[in-house]
Amino acid sequence: MEKFNYEPNGYNRKEVNQFISDVIDQTSGIVKKYTEQKEKIHQQEAEISKLREEVEHYHRIESNLKDTIIRAEHTADHIKYLAEQDSDIIVKDAKNSASRIVNEALIKAEKIDNQTDIANKNLKIFKRKLKILLEQQAAIIDEIEDIEILD
Repeated sequence: MEKFNYEPNGYNRKEVNQFISDVIDQTSGIVKKYTEQKEKIHQQEAEISKLREEVEHYHRIESNLKDTIIRAEHTADHIKYLAEQDSDIIVKDAKNSASRIVNEALIKAEKIDNQTDIANKNLKIFKRKLKILLEQQAAIIDEIEDIEILD
């Protein structure tokens, strides 16, 4: 606490005025520092608010990206599942077609074997008949020769 000298009508005016001036200066300095600090706090709060908004924005982006990745994974799994089903169907159809083709080929081969057997039998019959016919013709020729010789 400040002590002032006494003068005839109270305290020394110069000292009191100087003290008041010092208090005003100090108070002004404190008020100025307070105002500066308050402004600084206000700026920092604004910066914090801006950074929070940016963080929230990036969190939303991250959340959207996660959702997109999850949807992409589900879509990929579904496509893979459908592709596996399609491949199973294609393989099954191919096996059925192959089996049908093999069966048709076996039936055709059996028909060809039967036709070949029939053709071979017919050929044997034809050869026998032709041989008999030729023998008969040869016999007729021999008879004709014998008749000519007798004449």
